Amino acid sequence: MTEPPEVPEAGRRPTALEWLANAAPEPAACLRRWERDPRGTTLLPAGRLWDVMVLPGSLGRATLEVLGRVVERPGPVLADAGRDCLGFLVPVGTAAQWVGGEVRCAGRGTWLVVPRPGETAGGIGWIVPPDGSGVLTDVAQFELALHEAAARRDEAAGAE
Repeated sequence: MTEPPEVPEAGRRPTALEWLANAAPEPAACLRRWERDPRGTTLLPAGRLWDVMVLPGSLGRATLEVLGRVVERPGPVLADAGRDCLGFLVPVGTAAQWVGGEVRCAGRGTWLVVPRPGETAGGIGWIVPPDGSGVLTDVAQFELALHEAAARRDEAAGAE
């Protein structure tokens, strides 16, 4: 049976760690695991609190750079150095509706290897760590930033 997400005391925003652990089927077990091994990772399901849009490294970094000019702070972004890719946390349901190349989507039924916020483990770390607010990257802004980053890349490739 799945534990319901833990609710912080009235009026208190969850910490980044609490917010992220609430995506787990058993949030308390997830928190205990990170307490025992702060540099460890855990598997968290996409499609519960967020979906993930995964971009190849160079396109992901360019998209994040464009987003940084449009918004004060995008939602959480994971980087996987070994696979050279970035994962943008977006609202639930985005993965099921996304159509487009170069973007892999992780939604309901997929699991992600996630380090504790502020840590890097096995080459996976947070470029933009969660802050506990629950703010995710807006899909419309993500899509516009992605298109701009891809257009710049294509323009640069055409100039060569």
